Amino acid sequence: MIEIENIELTYLSLDDYDELKKAMIQSYTNFPDSVWGKPQIKALIDRFQEGQVVIKVNNKFAGCALSIIVDYDSFDDQHTYEDITGNYTFSTHSDSGDVLYGIDVFITPEFRGLRLGRRLYDYRKDLCERLNLKGVAFGGRIPNYHKYQNELTPKEYIEKVKKKEINDPVLNFQLSNDFHPAKILKSYLKGDAASNDYAVLLEWDNIYYEKQKKKAAIIKKVVRLGLIQWQMRPYKDLDELMQHAEYFIDAVSGYRSDFALFPEFFNAPLMAEDNHLSESEAIRALAKHTSTIVQKFSSLAISYNINIITGSMPEIHDDMLYNAGYLCRRDGSVERYEKLHVTPDEKSVWGMQGGTVLQSFDTDCGKIGVLICYDVEFPELSRILAEEGMDILFVPFLTDTQNGYSRVRNCAMARAIENECYVAIAGSVGNLPKVHNMDIQYAQSMVFTPCDFAFPASGIKAEATPNTEMILIADVDIDLLRHLNQFGSVRNLKDRRKDVFELIKKI
Repeated sequence: MIEIENIELTYLSLDDYDELKKAMIQSYTNFPDSVWGKPQIKALIDRFQEGQVVIKVNNKFAGCALSIIVDYDSFDDQHTYEDITGNYTFSTHSDSGDVLYGIDVFITPEFRGLRLGRRLYDYRKDLCERLNLKGVAFGGRIPNYHKYQNELTPKEYIEKVKKKEINDPVLNFQLSNDFHPAKILKSYLKGDAASNDYAVLLEWDNIYYEKQKKKAAIIKKVVRLGLIQWQMRPYKDLDELMQHAEYFIDAVSGYRSDFALFPEFFNAPLMAEDNHLSESEAIRALAKHTSTIVQKFSSLAISYNINIITGSMPEIHDDMLYNAGYLCRRDGSVERYEKLHVTPDEKSVWGMQGGTVLQSFDTDCGKIGVLICYDVEFPELSRILAEEGMDILFVPFLTDTQNGYSRVRNCAMARAIENECYVAIAGSVGNLPKVHNMDIQYAQSMVFTPCDFAFPASGIKAEATPNTEMILIADVDIDLLRHLNQFGSVRNLKDRRKDVFELIKKI
C-alpha cells in the first residue's frame, strides 16, 4: 500500500516530458510505438493547455489525460484515431468546436487501484461544462474482445460486459464513469490486436450545454414562482375582480417572480349576478367574460414583466362549454390550454365537455406544462409533457372539501417524482353563499419537488397556510433537475421499460 502524502492535478508542461515519456513506456507495454514525441506534446500544449493535465502522487508522475476540442459533425461516423488527431498533428483542434475529444488517458502501473483515473475523467467533465461544450467523446479499447471474437460480435460483447457476464476492465471503467457506447469503430487504432481492431465510441453528454443563440434571449435557470391562493368573495363587477387580480400580480411581481399562477375558476364570484338562472345557464353566462379577462391578463403580463397562468375559466366554442385557461407571456404572446378530464359534477351540473389538446409551452424560464385540477390525477398526461421536456408543471385547482384537495395534492406530489420536475398547485379558499354549486372551497397551495439529495427530503419546497388568502413565493433551480436526470439515486425517466410498454399522444 502506497503511503500518500500529496495528490496534485495540474497542467502538463514541457518540463514534465521526460517523466511523461517514462510513464507512457511503463503503461503501454503492448504499444511500444505509442510514445508521444516532444514536438507533439508541445503542439498540444500550445493549442489547448487546459486540455492537457497530469496527476502526481507524492510529487511523482502518476498519470495523464490529453484532449482536444473538435467540431464533431465534421468527422465521419467511422472516423479513426488518425482522422481525429489530424494524422497526429492535432490540427483538428478548434477553439470554436463543440466536443471535448479524449486523445489519451492513463495511470502508471505503480499507482493503479487508487481511483486516480476517475479524477482525470471528472476533470474532463468539469472542463466540458465550463467551456459549454456538448460533451466528451473518445474511442475506447476493448482489450478482452480477442478472447471472444470467434463467438461474439462487438455489439454482443459490449452487451455482455454491461450485464457483467464478461469482465473488460477498460470498458467497465468507462461505463462506471457515465460514458455510454455510441457506435462500434472499425480499424480505429492501428495495431490493437487485443481489441481485434475494434474500438467503442464512448460519449458523455453535458446536460448543462446551452446552444449559442442568435437572439439576445436568456433562459433562466433559477425560476421564481408566485402562487396566488385566492379568496372567493363577492364582486360587484368584472372591473372590481380584475383590480383584485392586479393587486396580486403587482405583489408577486414586486418580489421579481417569473410566474403568477391563479386557481381554477377564480372568476366564479361573478356568477352571483346570474344566480337566478340554472347552474348550467349561469356558468355559460360567466363564459362571456373570458375573452376580456384574457386580454386584461395579457396587458398585465407585459406591464408587470411576468408570465401569468390564468388558472381556468369557462369558455364556449361551437356552442360547447369547456374549462380552459391561458398562458400570457411577458413578451405579449398568448397560448391556450384546456381541461381534458372534466369531473362528474362539471359534466352533470354544468354540461361541460373535456378538451382534446395537450401540449407543453416554451417560456423564457424553460418548458412548462399546465394541467387543470382533475387532470393531474391522470399520470399519463404529465408523463407526455415530461417527454416533451417539461421542467415545471402548474396545476390550478378548485376543491370544495379536504378529500378532494388531498387527491390533487397527493397526485401532484407523485407527478413531481415520476417526471423529475417541479409541480406548483394553487387553489381558492373561502365561501360563496350566493353562487350555486360553488358554496365552499378548501385549498393549500404548494410547490413540490422530486425526492432526492438536492431537494427537500419531504418533496415539499414551499407551502401556504391552509384556507387563508395569501401569496406563496418559491425559487426552483432547473439545473438540479438536469443533474437528477443523469445522476439521481433513482432515475424515473431513464429507467422506464419502453421495451414493455409505450405511451402515445394521439392528438
